[in-house]
Amino acid sequence: MTQPKVELKHLDNLWFQVTGTLCNIACAHCFNSSGPNVRTFGFLPLERVQSELETAVRLGVKEVFFTGGEPFLHSQLLEMLSLSLGCAPTTVLTNGTLITDRVADRLAEIERGGRYSLEVRVSLDGYTEEMNDAIRGPGAFRQAMAAVGRLHQRGLLPLVTAVRTWTDEEELATLAGFARALREAGYSRPRLKILPALPLGRELARSRARSGPGGEALLTDEMLVGFDQDLLMCSNSRMVTDHGVWVCPLLVEMPDARLGESLDGAATQYELRHHACMTCYHYGTICGNVSARIEGPATTAKRSI
Repeated sequence: MTQPKVELKHLDNLWFQVTGTLCNIACAHCFNSSGPNVRTFGFLPLERVQSELETAVRLGVKEVFFTGGEPFLHSQLLEMLSLSLGCAPTTVLTNGTLITDRVADRLAEIERGGRYSLEVRVSLDGYTEEMNDAIRGPGAFRQAMAAVGRLHQRGLLPLVTAVRTWTDEEELATLAGFARALREAGYSRPRLKILPALPLGRELARSRARSGPGGEALLTDEMLVGFDQDLLMCSNSRMVTDHGVWVCPLLVEMPDARLGESLDGAATQYELRHHACMTCYHYGTICGNVSARIEGPATTAKRSI
């Protein structure tokens, strides 16, 4: 049985996997299995980023995202962000452990001088050291919270993301715990986005270890009847890596999701043949920047022209 195909209708989101799968920590639920000495994918050179940004502008790109691995391991990341902010609103996804005072100063300077807004997204997985570091490793919580404080002091208002590893009964207490911890770190107007645990990479192995292997449902043509395909990443996103362009960030471990060497020619249809496509069907484009505000006045990022 063939699976449905989706074409790239418009390039809303362009992703750069700037440090490949190299990261300074190894989270237990990492969807692309990044970690120290993991080099499944490598670093992108500045020239490649610049070239693909130029192509993306011609294609009408609306937002640009920098991810990894850990993006701040790249010695030219700040230059890349500066270039990107001349093209579109830009987000960098980080664990926060490498954001020193010097880096935070430079990020604030880049944001002030950019044509578009800069979003810094910092990942946490618990509102205490014990909760977070059980997933992210010793010391990760303190370093990330220090980064949140530094960014807030400079007016950058980071978006804190957390993968949901708690039960429905624990939801309210957990959100309140995050709000309290972030304010104690000096973040007076905290922003929090909760993400589902994706059945990919290490999380797939972890979830199978808990519940055992099961059937992995796939999308069908019937399921897309009347469904807004703009909610699927493959209809509006592409991922640039040092190995070529992939259909979306969730499928970088799938060789058949590679669409070509560059963005030119990467607008071809893609057959939704993986269980990760079902995840996208259920949750939508969760990698975007829609955030759940904890409490207090809404925060609006600038979108200047």
